[in-house]
Amino acid sequence: MNIAFITAILPVLLLLYFVYRKDSLNPEPTGKLLLTFFVGCLSVIPAILLEYVLGSFQPSGQNYPLLSGVFNGYIVAGFSEELCKLLLLCLVIWRSPHFDEYYDGILYAAFLSLGFACVENIAYVYGSSDSLSVAIMRGLLAVPAHFLFAVAMGYHLSLAKFDPAHRTAHFWHAFIYPVLLHGTYDTLLMVSSNLSSEGDIVSGLVSLVLLLLFIVFDIRMWKWGMKHIKAMQQRSNEQDFNPTDPFSNFTWNF
Repeated sequence: MNIAFITAILPVLLLLYFVYRKDSLNPEPTGKLLLTFFVGCLSVIPAILLEYVLGSFQPSGQNYPLLSGVFNGYIVAGFSEELCKLLLLCLVIWRSPHFDEYYDGILYAAFLSLGFACVENIAYVYGSSDSLSVAIMRGLLAVPAHFLFAVAMGYHLSLAKFDPAHRTAHFWHAFIYPVLLHGTYDTLLMVSSNLSSEGDIVSGLVSLVLLLLFIVFDIRMWKWGMKHIKAMQQRSNEQDFNPTDPFSNFTWNF
């Protein structure tokens, strides 16, 4: 193993350890978690196929930098990847007897999404002429982003599991929120990149503004992600003792 490969997988391992350690009340079976991670690795395949089909409809980034960035961010990347993740996640854990706590939704979603991120990261690193720089940049941004998208997905999937009265709405939220977050994340970067290649001052300034917005957006994602992890931990801790859910009115404050 070379330094680029280690750098590519290290953030995945660190985030897996982070999210696993927070499941202290009733730890999940290691085999089930590894299976979920492996399925996440395989989810890259249908996502690539769907992205290929949708990508054939994308507008030119050179002629339509804004439209191209939005289409690629929300439709090609966000829609395709999060749809494949959610469908496979439900296939693996929805009927599993191990999915018996609120926090489990986040835990399994994170393992699956980080499996996806691991394969994607390795592909990007070895497909680049500057593999180490790509590994470092993606380790700081892309891998944690996939983890945070998974928090959104797992949070609402758990609500769908344990709140059957509103199951349909929670299922939709488990799909829509990750797509919106993923799409916004990618769109800010893609449009900024498209505009920076224009070469004029106005495009350069707009590109800089979008990068600043991206930084703010990324920080906000981390804040609500940690808040929702804590909320699900608290729900799990009180699940067996208090039938009245004190977080029934918990809402997104993004």
